Amino acid sequence: MIRPILTVSAGTLTSRLLGFVRDALVAALLGAGGVADAFLLAFQLVNVTRRLLTEGALNAALVPAWLRLRDLNGPAVAAAFAGRLVGSIGVATLAMAILLGVAMPLVIAALAPGFVGQPTLQRAVDDARLMLPYLAFAGPVAVMMGLLNAQHRFALTAFSPLLFNLALIGTTIALLIWRRDAAEAALILAATVGVAGLLQLLTLAWRRGDAVATPLRLAFDAEMRGFLGRALPGMLANSGPQWLIVAGAVIASAVPAAVSWLYFANRLIELPLGIVGTAMGTVLVPELTRAVRADDPAAIAQAESRALELAVGLALPAMLGLVVLSQPIVRLLFEHGAFGAADTAATAQALALLALGLPAQVLTKALAPAFFARDNTGSPLRAMLGGLGVAIVAALLLAPWFGIGGVAAAVALGAWGSAALLIRRGAATFGLSLTADARRRLVLIAIAALAMAGLLWLKATFALPLVAQAHSAIQAAALLLVIAGAVAIYGGLLVLLGVVSPSELLRAIRRPAGLHD
Repeated sequence: MIRPILTVSAGTLTSRLLGFVRDALVAALLGAGGVADAFLLAFQLVNVTRRLLTEGALNAALVPAWLRLRDLNGPAVAAAFAGRLVGSIGVATLAMAILLGVAMPLVIAALAPGFVGQPTLQRAVDDARLMLPYLAFAGPVAVMMGLLNAQHRFALTAFSPLLFNLALIGTTIALLIWRRDAAEAALILAATVGVAGLLQLLTLAWRRGDAVATPLRLAFDAEMRGFLGRALPGMLANSGPQWLIVAGAVIASAVPAAVSWLYFANRLIELPLGIVGTAMGTVLVPELTRAVRADDPAAIAQAESRALELAVGLALPAMLGLVVLSQPIVRLLFEHGAFGAADTAATAQALALLALGLPAQVLTKALAPAFFARDNTGSPLRAMLGGLGVAIVAALLLAPWFGIGGVAAAVALGAWGSAALLIRRGAATFGLSLTADARRRLVLIAIAALAMAGLLWLKATFALPLVAQAHSAIQAAALLLVIAGAVAIYGGLLVLLGVVSPSELLRAIRRPAGLHD
């Protein structure tokens, strides 16, 4: 399981790093005012749908169903089912895009009540309408990615999202050179989103595989309705972190620039969350599905244990690192052009508080596949809705007193609420299977992460201020050295404590996957 997870994680990491480049350029181009708020709210609407369908979410229902049909009825039956699914979801997402386009003023007003009566509302409506073509492409893209994942062909699905970011980066650089008006630049960027979706669809369609989705048909028969009925709860549940941010944006929209601050802070949270969460959803669902269908308790416990170790081992040090380095990271990435020092301070505050919920979000991503593999998508959905309710109530209570910090803290509380509900439900339903070695290693991981955080705080307190007035390239080099040193310390502690064996890790990476990866 290590090798495909590393493949997916590498693709996600590359995509997220390009996303940082994209967002830094957007911040320099649009700043954090009304134009940026409008564009980023519209972008979040599309982004939630993109995450809802792609990034491992559809795997929760598609992979088990496709594998079952292939094993019981043969490849032809599975391909016919996939063809009906591509056609049906493609038509459904096209219809959804058209309906959203017509109702967009009402949708934006509901998502951002603070925009009502302001020019920002119409700007957000215009931006969102230009982005809507992406939704029509997102459905077929999601199905093709799921089919490739079911066949252990992870590389293409892991790296195809890079096209989305590359298209937006190229357009933003061109707009910075040509120095267009911010409102006009936002409209051009919005139109580019649809083109980026088309590029990704064409790439996956070109490498679709050996007739894994033929013939293409539109069908809403009983089998298709049953599949969608099982898939939708899982897809909604898997997008819990995005729904939490949307809920936060609804409350924050009353404060100028707050939507932008929350968006840029959350982009930094999405780096570790995307690496672990997408890998868990993409790789762990097929792994657990096979173990559950084989009724192999040892294999189930091993898969769940490894997933939890990987999740905690990456999320905990990431949380601590983001809390300690929130200010220098935000300053380095975003404080350029129209994005000023006040925006940096507000975004860094939101980032530090959002990071407190990161382990909970990753924990949810690691636990949800245990339910999905058992065809139980309802429990993760109820846990997500419960956490969303906690976030909304907490944001309404905290935002008037603490502003953007209160909204960010509410999002973190909502994440922990979802994780707690999912843990309780899993323990009551089938018991969470952790090996004795996994329990021991989790404690050691926590010790190593805390030790790393203490040393990182010392470096950030005494080393980084020495280059605070230096050129940005020197500041970037110093920050990267501090982060690299923290990673090296953490990795060394894991080896020293016996959590990680370099020889075993190398064997896992080199082990043949047996199928395309």
